[in-house]
Amino acid sequence: MVYSKEVQEMCCVAKGPNHGPAPIPEEGKWIQAKEIKDISGMTHGIGWCAPQQGCCKLSLNVKEGIIEECLVETIGCSGMTHSAAMASEILPGKTILEALNTDLVCDAINTAMRELFLQIVYGRTQSAFSEGGLVIGAGLEDLGKGLVSQCGTLYGTKLKGTRYLQLTEGYITKMFLDEDNEVCGYEYVHMGKFMEAIKKGMDANEAIKNVTGTYGRTKPEQGVVKSIDPRKE
Repeated sequence: MVYSKEVQEMCCVAKGPNHGPAPIPEEGKWIQAKEIKDISGMTHGIGWCAPQQGCCKLSLNVKEGIIEECLVETIGCSGMTHSAAMASEILPGKTILEALNTDLVCDAINTAMRELFLQIVYGRTQSAFSEGGLVIGAGLEDLGKGLVSQCGTLYGTKLKGTRYLQLTEGYITKMFLDEDNEVCGYEYVHMGKFMEAIKKGMDANEAIKNVTGTYGRTKPEQGVVKSIDPRKE
């Protein structure tokens, strides 16, 4: 350590308080985090690229500073999906500090990592008050049947109104309208369940029938006047 002449000539003043960092909640315990290995938890971060044409949700399960599990979800940019593929290989096994200073291929994923780092080092995690934390594999629980991301795609214009294309339940095949021409329900196909049924050998027509559902008012006796295909009508 090199000190300037001015510092060397100063007299010493004793340091009084030394109470350490404020404890943060981690996996059911209060921890005074002083090193990266003191950080554990399952949490999320949202990131975006400079032109904001796409974004990323990054979920990490960290144990004693090491990333044991990652879930990378992206929307809005085709190239970002390939970046996410590489990031899913890069992240596991790194410390969260290493990951923060690693190029995760896409700005949106890098930004998500930054935001996640801020969450986890301050104790803002999904598992803050869960004794022992969440098991490795908990990241998959954020996905639906068939391990498909929960993604919403909705479109609207002043001239023609709204179109539901994709909701949590799945791919929207019909929108139901009432006498005021307002949306009162929809029909959907759960694509994750559909693909699982196909892989098990079920006929495609039977499979799609089994995984088709509705929400809201969908019958004439409930006030439905007509249904439309949101992608064509």
